[in-house]
Amino acid sequence: MSRTSPHTHHEGGRVSRRGLLKTAGGLTAALAVGATATATTAGAAPATFTHPGMLHNAGDINRAKVRVAAGDDPWLSGWNRLTANSHSQSTWTNRATATIIRGGTGENYPQLYNDIAAAYQNALRWKVAGTEANAQCAANILNAWSRTLTTVTGNADRFLAAGLYGWQFANACELMRDHPAFDLAAAQDMMVRVFYPLNNQFLTGHNDACITNYWANWDLCNMASVMAIGILTDNAAKYDQAVTYFKSGAGNGSIQRAVPFLYGNVEGYDLGQWQESGRDQGHTVMGMGQMGALCEMAWNQGDDLYSYDGRRFMKAAQYVAKYNLNMDVPFTTYTWGTGQNCAQQSQTVLGSASRGQVRPVWAMLHYHYGRRLLLDDKYIAQMCFSVAPEGGGGDYGTTSGGFDQLGFGTLMYAK
Repeated sequence: MSRTSPHTHHEGGRVSRRGLLKTAGGLTAALAVGATATATTAGAAPATFTHPGMLHNAGDINRAKVRVAAGDDPWLSGWNRLTANSHSQSTWTNRATATIIRGGTGENYPQLYNDIAAAYQNALRWKVAGTEANAQCAANILNAWSRTLTTVTGNADRFLAAGLYGWQFANACELMRDHPAFDLAAAQDMMVRVFYPLNNQFLTGHNDACITNYWANWDLCNMASVMAIGILTDNAAKYDQAVTYFKSGAGNGSIQRAVPFLYGNVEGYDLGQWQESGRDQGHTVMGMGQMGALCEMAWNQGDDLYSYDGRRFMKAAQYVAKYNLNMDVPFTTYTWGTGQNCAQQSQTVLGSASRGQVRPVWAMLHYHYGRRLLLDDKYIAQMCFSVAPEGGGGDYGTTSGGFDQLGFGTLMYAK
């Protein structure tokens, strides 16, 4: 079954992408069931998880390996960005600690996000170039944290740390899972003990706040962590928890709340207003990376969340890209409840702060919508190529915003 078909997502009773992929007889049987099949398995975790199967599948890795070895661009340019990053050097020394604090006094969380970036980048270098020194470095970082970290704490921001660094740590582990120096069991145990309880606590209780109090990114990073932990540990219930929340969760990370307003045929393109668009553009672009990571991980397990609800996420990405390319987009007043008593606040105009901020989130989206599905993603594509080749943690400043996504999409997603 071709992965470029735009009709393999579960929407309005269509068979799921995974259902088609796993139908006996392959393409012939898939065509036979067509759009009339009932998607009885849609939204359910795969019977067998695909590994590697988070941000990168085996095909992504092989393509990068072959293209870089051949010296082809844009892969080579993406590779050069990776190897130039200080975090990707095999001499990186971890700073694993038992307690990570984000928010309040004693903050030390930068040592975690820097080490995750280093583990991920070294793992990529091993996967693409086969360099054993990079593999040993990545394994050492992940093993040290898996055996040392016991607590993620702080003020409410501890939930951001648990979400962001949860899905990122799991992704580095997924790349390393078949290397003998990596202690997969220790990593799985730590993720379930340290990260998952906070992810679950946030998604079910929202820190005892009004359900709309927290921005979409807070839900999204915790959803992504739950999904990543589910994949890392082959746990269907956790994986399903994340997919179900994406489709129908009560908080702002679920798809209809994250994209509350739709606009049809605006200069020829459908757009969707993002939940944080009235706030600022740094957090809005961050949202593209968080929802993008969730959708990409689900895609690699056979679920097409990218296209769910009439490709609602694509419409939002087009909207965010267009505005950050300094073009006008419509805006509808956004009103929500805050605090514990849901006191109302409203945003009446787009938040122009940090407009045009560069984050490495666009390659993943363009190479999915524009190249896998062959759709006209005009603004996403323009944004993608305006910031290429993408770097990663360490290339976009030293503060946490530069580490909210793992990056290197040009290297890993170009098609």
